[in-house]
Amino acid sequence: MFHHRRLQYRLCFWSQMIALAIDVDQDRHYSVHVLVRVLLLVVVASSVFEVYPVVGPALSAEPLQEVVVAHGILGITDDTEDYDPWEPFNEKIFMLNCAADRYVLRPVAKVYNDLVLDGEKEAIHNMLDNVAMPKRFINSLLQGKFNGAGRELARFLINSTLGMGGMADVAKHQFHIQRSDEDGGKTLAHYGVGAGPYLVLPLLSPLTVRDGIGYVLNMDPINFFVPLLAVLSKGTEDMLNERAVTLQFDGGEEVTLDHYAAARNAYLTRRQPPGTAWPR
Repeated sequence: MFHHRRLQYRLCFWSQMIALAIDVDQDRHYSVHVLVRVLLLVVVASSVFEVYPVVGPALSAEPLQEVVVAHGILGITDDTEDYDPWEPFNEKIFMLNCAADRYVLRPVAKVYNDLVLDGEKEAIHNMLDNVAMPKRFINSLLQGKFNGAGRELARFLINSTLGMGGMADVAKHQFHIQRSDEDGGKTLAHYGVGAGPYLVLPLLSPLTVRDGIGYVLNMDPINFFVPLLAVLSKGTEDMLNERAVTLQFDGGEEVTLDHYAAARNAYLTRRQPPGTAWPR
């Protein structure tokens, strides 16, 4: 019954509008009674059809949202704030790590950079990356990315033989086989594990709780068969070599808390799975 009555109102409304369209004088000007009827019809239409031409858009306006572009995907997000409930602790450790880098790691890296040629640093980087193949291979398999696992196996075989023990990345430059870049944190994310809070620990790279747990899956199997001193030496050499490589991008400016926020945002953006929001 309600719908039939509403239809009658609509028919009446449109018939009145048609009548108004032809109710003009010869000079093409509306008379006063026509204008009055138009105003009445607008009021009736607003109440019958629940259409409010002026007030409606203001009452139904959506809250402002931020348009972001991540991983080449345009999206809208209501909450772009980085998840960092431990920020006071993280800021202190961040400043501690920056001090350790400024007064210890950077000076040592400068000496290392003067002693080791650029080609030698690249060879060391490639060799350590080749040794870390099992981490990427295993996590590719755990995520069901068999193409990535196959690439890692092919890269390891090619670089270990033609690349003289991995010192040259022949698989990349000659065969155009790219590394898979998978790790334990990405494996946990693949199975729906939330990222958890952002976390900064002494002398370590930034991470989330999920990435911290994922370090267990990142351990190279070779670490279980060599002495602990060799493992620590490998880690120290890797860190020192990478720091020497990045010296050319080091501006040397004083580190502030603005750098902390920038580093946090850059890390969380890089670690966020494409096309998703941060699960917490």
